[in-house]
Amino acid sequence: MYEAKNISPMIPSFDILKTVSFFTDLLDFTIVRDDKTYVILHKDNSLVHILRAGQEIGEMEFYFEVNSVDEVWNKIKDKLEGIKHKAPFSQDYGMREIHILVPQTKTLMFIGQVIR
Repeated sequence: MYEAKNISPMIPSFDILKTVSFFTDLLDFTIVRDDKTYVILHKDNSLVHILRAGQEIGEMEFYFEVNSVDEVWNKIKDKLEGIKHKAPFSQDYGMREIHILVPQTKTLMFIGQVIR
Protein backbone atom coordinates (compact mmCIF):
# COMPACT_ATOMS: atom_id res chain seq x y z
CA MET A 1 0.00 0.00 0.00
CA TYR A 2 1.32 3.48 -0.84
CA GLU A 3 2.30 5.94 1.90
CA ALA A 4 0.80 9.45 2.06
CA LYS A 5 3.58 11.94 2.81
CA ASN A 6 1.70 15.26 2.99
CA ILE A 7 -0.96 17.47 1.45
CA SER A 8 -0.01 21.00 0.41
CA PRO A 9 -2.44 23.71 -0.72
CA MET A 10 -1.66 25.58 -3.93
CA ILE A 11 -3.03 29.09 -3.48
CA PRO A 12 -3.61 31.41 -6.46
CA SER A 13 -2.53 34.98 -5.67
CA PHE A 14 -3.13 38.30 -7.43
CA ASP A 15 -0.07 39.73 -5.62
CA ILE A 16 2.49 37.01 -4.93
CA LEU A 17 4.82 39.30 -2.95
CA LYS A 18 2.06 40.25 -0.49
CA THR A 19 0.84 36.67 -0.17
CA VAL A 20 4.36 35.37 0.44
CA SER A 21 4.96 38.14 2.99
CA PHE A 22 1.83 37.05 4.86
CA PHE A 23 3.25 33.56 5.31
CA THR A 24 6.88 34.57 5.91
CA ASP A 25 6.39 37.65 8.10
CA LEU A 26 3.39 36.55 10.13
CA LEU A 27 3.71 32.78 10.24
CA ASP A 28 7.50 32.23 9.96
CA PHE A 29 7.45 30.19 6.74
CA THR A 30 10.66 30.19 4.69
CA ILE A 31 10.97 30.30 0.92
CA VAL A 32 12.30 27.06 -0.57
CA ARG A 33 11.58 27.83 -4.24
CA ASP A 34 10.96 31.18 -5.91
CA ASP A 35 10.34 31.36 -9.64
CA LYS A 36 8.60 34.78 -9.32
CA THR A 37 5.26 33.36 -10.54
CA TYR A 38 5.44 30.24 -8.35
CA VAL A 39 6.75 30.16 -4.77
CA ILE A 40 6.96 27.22 -2.37
CA LEU A 41 7.03 28.01 1.34
CA HIS A 42 8.04 25.65 4.18
CA LYS A 43 7.36 25.55 7.92
CA ASP A 44 8.08 22.43 9.99
CA ASN A 45 6.23 19.60 8.16
CA SER A 46 4.08 21.86 5.99
CA LEU A 47 4.40 23.32 2.51
CA VAL A 48 2.29 26.04 0.90
CA HIS A 49 2.54 26.72 -2.84
CA ILE A 50 1.72 30.24 -4.06
CA LEU A 51 1.05 30.66 -7.77
CA ARG A 52 0.07 33.58 -9.95
CA ALA A 53 -3.70 33.90 -10.35
CA GLY A 54 -5.02 34.69 -13.78
CA GLN A 55 -7.40 33.51 -16.45
CA GLU A 56 -6.18 29.93 -16.37
CA ILE A 57 -5.25 29.82 -12.69
CA GLY A 58 -7.65 30.74 -9.96
CA GLU A 59 -9.42 27.62 -8.87
CA MET A 60 -8.44 25.52 -5.86
CA GLU A 61 -5.48 23.20 -6.26
CA PHE A 62 -3.55 21.02 -3.85
CA TYR A 63 -0.57 18.72 -3.92
CA PHE A 64 -0.79 15.23 -2.40
CA GLU A 65 2.71 13.79 -2.07
CA VAL A 66 3.07 10.02 -1.89
CA ASN A 67 5.95 7.56 -1.89
CA SER A 68 4.83 5.76 -5.09
CA VAL A 69 2.79 7.45 -7.82
CA ASP A 70 2.77 4.26 -9.86
CA GLU A 71 1.30 2.29 -6.96
CA VAL A 72 -1.46 4.89 -6.56
CA TRP A 73 -2.08 4.82 -10.33
CA ASN A 74 -2.41 1.03 -10.36
CA LYS A 75 -4.94 1.27 -7.52
CA ILE A 76 -7.13 4.00 -9.10
CA LYS A 77 -6.71 3.78 -12.90
CA ASP A 78 -9.72 1.49 -13.44
CA LYS A 79 -11.95 3.70 -11.25
CA LEU A 80 -11.53 7.00 -13.12
CA GLU A 81 -14.22 6.63 -15.77
CA GLY A 82 -15.89 10.01 -16.27
CA ILE A 83 -13.27 11.81 -14.17
CA LYS A 84 -10.91 14.17 -15.98
CA HIS A 85 -7.34 13.10 -15.28
CA LYS A 86 -3.81 12.79 -16.64
CA ALA A 87 -1.93 9.49 -16.22
CA PRO A 88 1.48 9.47 -14.49
CA PHE A 89 4.21 11.52 -16.14
CA SER A 90 7.53 13.04 -15.06
CA GLN A 91 8.01 16.79 -14.62
CA ASP A 92 11.24 18.70 -15.33
CA TYR A 93 11.25 19.91 -11.72
CA GLY A 94 11.83 16.42 -10.32
CA MET A 95 8.33 15.11 -9.61
CA ARG A 96 6.34 12.23 -11.10
CA GLU A 97 2.67 13.23 -11.09
CA ILE A 98 -0.94 12.27 -11.71
CA HIS A 99 -3.43 15.13 -12.23
CA ILE A 100 -7.09 14.64 -11.30
CA LEU A 101 -10.01 17.07 -11.38
CA VAL A 102 -11.85 16.26 -8.14
CA PRO A 103 -15.46 15.35 -9.07
CA GLN A 104 -18.16 17.98 -8.55
CA THR A 105 -15.61 20.68 -7.66
CA LYS A 106 -13.32 23.19 -9.33
CA THR A 107 -10.34 21.57 -7.60
CA LEU A 108 -7.30 20.12 -9.30
CA MET A 109 -5.39 17.49 -7.29
CA PHE A 110 -1.76 16.76 -8.07
CA ILE A 111 -0.59 13.38 -6.77
CA GLY A 112 3.19 13.46 -6.83
CA GLN A 113 6.37 11.67 -5.92
CA VAL A 114 9.90 13.05 -5.79
CA ILE A 115 12.08 11.48 -8.47
CA ARG A 116 15.82 11.79 -8.78
